[in-house]
Amino acid sequence: MEAVAAIFGLLFLLLVAAGVFVTVKAVKAAKRGVDRGVAQARRTVEDTTLRARQFTQPGVAGELAQLRLSLRTSMRATQDALHTGAERDTSLTEALGLFERLSAHGHELDDELKRLEREPDKASIAARLPELRERLERITHSAESLRWAARDRARQFADDDLAALGEQIDMEAGALRHWSKEPLEDRIEASGSASAAAGAGASGAASEGSAGRKPWGSAEDGTPAITARDPRTQPTYAWQKAPRTERTT
Repeated sequence: MEAVAAIFGLLFLLLVAAGVFVTVKAVKAAKRGVDRGVAQARRTVEDTTLRARQFTQPGVAGELAQLRLSLRTSMRATQDALHTGAERDTSLTEALGLFERLSAHGHELDDELKRLEREPDKASIAARLPELRERLERITHSAESLRWAARDRARQFADDDLAALGEQIDMEAGALRHWSKEPLEDRIEASGSASAAAGAGASGAASEGSAGRKPWGSAEDGTPAITARDPRTQPTYAWQKAPRTERTT
């Protein structure tokens, strides 16, 4: 009994531990989902705010908003392209590593631009705009190079696969049409030979049948075709007149 109780106790502890593990995993997954939702909502709000500043605040403020919006748009597009391509092409792993290093420079520039938005000395900010714009162009150019390289690679793979598929389809279509490769003259000659053979067979059969059959009423069997009836043996009926006999003198 003690062994059975120990076994049931161990099973109960295992079930409790499994339940706790599943619960913790579910809570973490839900937290990650909530965090992603919050981050996405925050990014959407920030992008909308930057677009509004770009068009409603001329001068330095609008320029800073335009730089931040261009940086965020380029980096996000490159990130999506690389992550999507890496799911089908493992060779993009190194490109993802390079993008992570580039992202560090992008985040650094975005944080600096965000701090300058609160800077009251607009003249100092205007003096730094050319240098900030040059950094932005270098970062976005590198991001675009990675993004378009990944897209070109995916398109090239798709073109190669389509070309190989087309060759296989052409081979299969040729195999299906193999019956029509026989020359037309050979097919006509074969058809004529078959027709002649069939006609000869039919004529031979007709000749044999004619030879085997005897004409009706022929003299070969000694039976006349039509036998004349003897008037003396013909039956007489009440309504018939008696035959007239010829008188001899």
